Amino acid sequence: MTAGARHLDGGIIQSSVIVSTRWFAGGCGRWAGCAPSDGTRIYIANHTSHADFPLILAALPAHLRERTSVVAAAEYWRGGKVRRYVAEQVFRTILLQRDHVALNQYAQMIAALDRGESLILFPEGTRGSGQHLQPFRCGIYHLARARPQVEIVPVWIDNAYRLLPKGALVPAPIECSVTFGDPTHLYPGEDKKSFLERISEALLSTGRKNGNNCYRH
Repeated sequence: MTAGARHLDGGIIQSSVIVSTRWFAGGCGRWAGCAPSDGTRIYIANHTSHADFPLILAALPAHLRERTSVVAAAEYWRGGKVRRYVAEQVFRTILLQRDHVALNQYAQMIAALDRGESLILFPEGTRGSGQHLQPFRCGIYHLARARPQVEIVPVWIDNAYRLLPKGALVPAPIECSVTFGDPTHLYPGEDKKSFLERISEALLSTGRKNGNNCYRH
């Protein structure tokens, strides 16, 4: 199979995943703190399920989805041929080693931002229960320091841990919501601890929003 054929197959599978995600969980993004934008952004989200990033991608307009990459854990997504194929051929995935994020791995993310791509990050670094937000790891801080002009948009995902819980292979039809909050940046002179606490609270605040500003496409 040629590289072009693999790319075509990956695009078809991605479209199928997006359609399936909308069918199982709904396809509405709640833009409570901002509107969709062609500008480069870093979407930071809570992490409770492997359905999280398809839910965010399904909530984005198609032209933004095409230029948005997912940052994910290499040890999981390279743990088998199917997972590797999904990460490398189906979705635009930047794979990082969670236990040792080297400078060259930051370089991959920075290069993507410099190309005008947006990123989806899960600052908790691992899946949680859906009941509490876990402490943020420092990677988002170093990325924000490297490109402080890039907007950081908190995205709260609700119910994904019920849609596709740990260990499940088939999702259960249940409505999920994806809420986009107020964009922010790293403040001048802001230290790592203050920044991580502030954006963690921004993500929690996004989860508490009850707006009905629903963007459909």
